Amino acid sequence: MKKSLDFNGFEIESEVASYCRTWPRVFDYAYGSIVKDVDGNEYIDFFCGASALNYGHNPDYIEEKLIEHLRSKSLVHSLDMYTKVKQDYLTFFKKEVLDPRGLDYRIMFTGPTGTNAVEAALKLARKVKGRSNVFAISGGFHGMTLGALALTTDQNSRDGAGVNLENVNHIPAPYTEINGEPFDTLAYIEWLIEHDHSGLNSKKTPAAIVIETIQAEGGVYDLGEEFLTGLRALCDKYDILLIVDDIQVGMYRTGKLFSFEDSGITPDIVTMSKSLSGYGLPFAVTLFKPELDIWKPAEHNGTFRGFQLAMVGSKAGLELAKKLDIEGQVEKKSVIMADYLNETIKKAFPDVEIRGKGMLWGIDVHDGTLSKAVVTECLEQGLIIERAGQDDGVIKLMPALNIPEDLLLKGLEIIFESMKIKLKNASPSNAVDLGL
Repeated sequence: MKKSLDFNGFEIESEVASYCRTWPRVFDYAYGSIVKDVDGNEYIDFFCGASALNYGHNPDYIEEKLIEHLRSKSLVHSLDMYTKVKQDYLTFFKKEVLDPRGLDYRIMFTGPTGTNAVEAALKLARKVKGRSNVFAISGGFHGMTLGALALTTDQNSRDGAGVNLENVNHIPAPYTEINGEPFDTLAYIEWLIEHDHSGLNSKKTPAAIVIETIQAEGGVYDLGEEFLTGLRALCDKYDILLIVDDIQVGMYRTGKLFSFEDSGITPDIVTMSKSLSGYGLPFAVTLFKPELDIWKPAEHNGTFRGFQLAMVGSKAGLELAKKLDIEGQVEKKSVIMADYLNETIKKAFPDVEIRGKGMLWGIDVHDGTLSKAVVTECLEQGLIIERAGQDDGVIKLMPALNIPEDLLLKGLEIIFESMKIKLKNASPSNAVDLGL
């Protein structure tokens, strides 16, 4: 692999940049599931823009619609004015997304990123219920602006705030074990609300509970249908709004367009972003039941809300998903991934844990040093893949949903070969001996 590693010009970029440290290459070309650097090296992409590129890079169908819009001289920036593009998008979204699933939601165009959608959801929930406190689940990641960051639990992210992060109580996740016993998350939530010595303020019932149905950044943990149905019932009992953050695990990533569909629950509020735009363009929405729509005009806004080009891309992406039978593809490729991870990797490395659903999987090697070594080796062998979870000890697999099966298998083989190189005879107790 050629490596000129010419990083001239990047020296003025802030130290806050992160992904470039994991993959020290200057990337240029991208199409489908292949990315190339400026030296001509090819890489299979198992990162997909942190799940913002579920249909791969530069899909032709969406690209054509975007170019067509740009050449038409139609509006690109319009804030929240009435436009033909928005009219078409809202009509399409209701007919093709909401109605077939029996969902009745208002659509709010927030600022262009997922954290903006979460901020809007929090603000609305508190406004509707007249309560400031919110519950969140440990292991969740919901964004980096202060309200969303207060929900997020990883210490590195929280340390960047510079102020106290308040009005959120974090509840141990249902996969938590204490002294080898599973934690009863639902019972604990109910205890916090009911018990007069739980330590909450006088308005103990939270305005909302915010969850990811599958925690991606938290280490690929599926909260499970039983927990979700139980949580929905608990929220109904105590007049709590249930907010599902579907920013990373929505848009077919786990099988269905909405990650909560398999459980049969209906959240009160849903946040969406990332692959919603279909093409990696900035776009985010907050969906909520009509009776919650008590906003006053401009009470929550943003200069780039309702980005017209992203609406065009989003509509085209949803059309493309139907044309490609993305749901069927995910069902098939999920089996391929699960079989390989469990039958090949797990058998070779019995101490690792395999977790996942759909086309989101994690290999938990229980050690950040080892996972970093594997991810670095993967890059050398031509695979872009990231880490997540406790101490970043989980290798997180998020290939494009329409990745060709031969590339999918090749990527899985690269992970296996990299693990054989870096984890051979290794365990968290002797990792230092490897010099990694």
